[in-house]
Amino acid sequence: MSTTQTSTPPAGRSSAGDPSTPTPGARRRGRRKGVGTDRYNWPLTVILIVCSLAVLIPLLVTVNMSLKTTAQAVDGSAFTLPAPFSIEGFREAWQLTNFPRGLAISALITAVAVAGEILISSLAAFAIVRNWDRRLFRWSFFYLLAAMFIPFPVVALPQVKLTGLVGLDNPLGVAILHIVFALAFNTLLFTAFLRSIPLSLEESMRVDGASTWQVFVRLIVPLLAPMSATVGIFAFLGSWNDFMMPNLITTNPELQTLPVLQQMFQDQFSNNYNIAFASYLMAMAPAIVVYVLTQKWVIAGLTQGAVK
Repeated sequence: MSTTQTSTPPAGRSSAGDPSTPTPGARRRGRRKGVGTDRYNWPLTVILIVCSLAVLIPLLVTVNMSLKTTAQAVDGSAFTLPAPFSIEGFREAWQLTNFPRGLAISALITAVAVAGEILISSLAAFAIVRNWDRRLFRWSFFYLLAAMFIPFPVVALPQVKLTGLVGLDNPLGVAILHIVFALAFNTLLFTAFLRSIPLSLEESMRVDGASTWQVFVRLIVPLLAPMSATVGIFAFLGSWNDFMMPNLITTNPELQTLPVLQQMFQDQFSNNYNIAFASYLMAMAPAIVVYVLTQKWVIAGLTQGAVK
């Protein structure tokens, strides 16, 4: 009997009949196409670096100037480090702007605006989505979308006159206007999210005897938590940083918000750079902290509402 010997290909070489092992030519083509290799996206990295510097450099200048004395802020460069560090600017800004009162007014307006926008927009979106086959609700949605294209300066003067006539030329009127002007965009977000919720969940509750209000409170509100967080963050940032509406609506200068109070550093205190930057930093610190802590909810809410 004769034994048949099977030849084994040398190490590092592929067998012609083995399709799992790539040939040298295939490996070269894969490297040219980027297959199996780590390709670094340099253009995207450069764009991210430029965008980060555009935000970090002004923030660094703000912190740097706020820690200087008045003499250092006037005579020195914005990028020179304070020597020595001073909190004189923060003390002066605290007193000049009456920071506790401005903070309380801004917080009150923001809290009312956030709660009102979430509640009213979610109710409007729920009514529109579940009654889409009715012409009134469908055209109401189109009407809200059309309102998004009306710029605020067009309706600024009528709003000033109207709030004065009804006695809402105060922080409460500002909060109500924040809710009204954000209604269209927030309803659009809630509508997109509600379309992804199966109708069978509501039908099962109605079979058990639940009313429309019970369905909304017990089922829809918990499911809307990601989008409610997203709308709440947008409402917070929009209300807290708003300058135009409080400046136009509120007639009593003692009831102004923090962004409006910063205007004094453009007028009579225009040369007090350390005080101005310290006041700017104190006014924007709450918004920065809130956004850093809750930014993941923005992406989560938008992505969950984008797909059905």
